[in-house]
Amino acid sequence: MNEILIDHTDGVMTITLNRVEKKNSISRPMYAAMADALVQAEADVAVRVVVFQGHETIFSAGNDIADFLDLPSASEESPVWRFLRAISAFPKPIVAAVCGPAVGIGTTMLLHCDLVYAGDNAAFSMPFVNLGVCPEAGSSLLVPQMMGYQRAAQALLLGEPFMAEAAMEIGLVNRVVPPAEANAVAQIQARKLASKPMRSLMETKRLMKKAQASSVAERMAEEGALFARMLAEPASHEAFTAFMEKRKPDFSTF
Repeated sequence: MNEILIDHTDGVMTITLNRVEKKNSISRPMYAAMADALVQAEADVAVRVVVFQGHETIFSAGNDIADFLDLPSASEESPVWRFLRAISAFPKPIVAAVCGPAVGIGTTMLLHCDLVYAGDNAAFSMPFVNLGVCPEAGSSLLVPQMMGYQRAAQALLLGEPFMAEAAMEIGLVNRVVPPAEANAVAQIQARKLASKPMRSLMETKRLMKKAQASSVAERMAEEGALFARMLAEPASHEAFTAFMEKRKPDFSTF
């Protein structure tokens, strides 16, 4: 079964996370497929909008932990970093539909989407510190800008989840709908965008992002290098091992 589904309809490329039995945790091949899809979508004039979606019960549990333990993604050309660079710099509109848990990258990738529609069961979390690593996807820059410092500290230092209504209040989410409707709402909005002049859409997005584009790229590079180093450190090893062994991690010596 394909774990990433790609559909092209009426100018919209829909990228569906299709690994529900594993809570849509994202593996290296899935990152590679999404990165390749974005590269294709950028070059293809027939693709005017991209939609990311999951299942009405789960968007993504984040990185596949076993995958990370087996081969940490340290290289700048690894699939995860290729995907993050592609989504952060993507010039066409990106719409997302999010239901259920959106953990780690499941939340931070939304910072680079233009419109986000959430099911009322959506739960967003960025537990990087709890895993002995640091934020990624430019989230250490973008989350404080969006939330304000104190709420960002709660989300990034404590790693505590926040629900759909709170996500809408801070501007991460555009609208909250019943979970069964989220994907359809995202598709409707994507088709509205696809019907508009492409040059106008792309230039407007570029202008809105221009002021912080270089800062985001610089912060992502810094986060990526630090993340890779921290993955090899004892605290991260303890966190991931404890997760796999289904026990509470012991950070008392780190």
